[in-house]
Amino acid sequence: MLLLLLIPPLLWMGIIYLGSLFNLLLYSFYSLNDFTGQVEYRFSLAAFKQLFASPANIDVVVRTVLMAVAVTLLCILIGFPVAYYIAFYTQGASKTFWYLMVLLPLWSSYLVKVYAGRLILAQEGVVSWLFNLLGLGGLLEAILSIPVIGGSSLSSSYLGMATVFVYVWLPYMILPVIASLERVPKSLIQASSDLGAKPGQTFWKVIWPLAIPGVAAGSIFTFSLTLGDYIIPQVVGQPGFFIGQMVYIQQGTAGNLPLAAAFSVVPVVIIAIYLLFMRRLGAFDAL
Repeated sequence: MLLLLLIPPLLWMGIIYLGSLFNLLLYSFYSLNDFTGQVEYRFSLAAFKQLFASPANIDVVVRTVLMAVAVTLLCILIGFPVAYYIAFYTQGASKTFWYLMVLLPLWSSYLVKVYAGRLILAQEGVVSWLFNLLGLGGLLEAILSIPVIGGSSLSSSYLGMATVFVYVWLPYMILPVIASLERVPKSLIQASSDLGAKPGQTFWKVIWPLAIPGVAAGSIFTFSLTLGDYIIPQVVGQPGFFIGQMVYIQQGTAGNLPLAAAFSVVPVVIIAIYLLFMRRLGAFDAL
């Protein structure tokens, strides 16, 4: 009976998901005829040569990975204190309220959140208005003048792009960390205090090591989702392609399916390596 129940999802995973990934990998080893513009279905490394021989394509990969790392670190810095507070300082109705606050953004449309973020960060948006109201308009201009991360406004800067990414993916960091922190035995914290450890020592020696699997699990979501996203970089931030955009353009406008497939393989490989590293930190135990 159990096997019959598992057959539909296994077929879905095997044919639709794994089959699509295999077909994607297969296309990356084909080539595009420069004269006819047609895909030549024979083994070739031309797509990968084209990908890694172009400095512009390398810049796309590096830019995407750096943004994914930055978003993950920001999610940890913002999400961990929230998760810590919910896990150790709330109970009953209060805990339910905070869980609801974390989950509430997931109830709205992804596109609505992205475009709302763009409007909030625009030059005439709420953030600029608030800075000016507090007399901190000069500080905002100084931040926007920082090379690389700055721009004419928050909505046209990499800082603004990272802000929208963090807003969209933050719940995926908070929830695994909460689960990990709630598994920390209260007796260990009490024993640490009884043995004379200060709160800071208890945190770094007891709580943080036990919370690492949750942080690692959350980072899998934030890192991989940022790595493959192509809508937020189109809507918010400075001009500059990301991997997801290159895949979209190459398979659509340019019609270069082998190069699009080669670009798609890059985040798959990066995420596979990342997952192996996170597995060592016990991330899968906290999922």
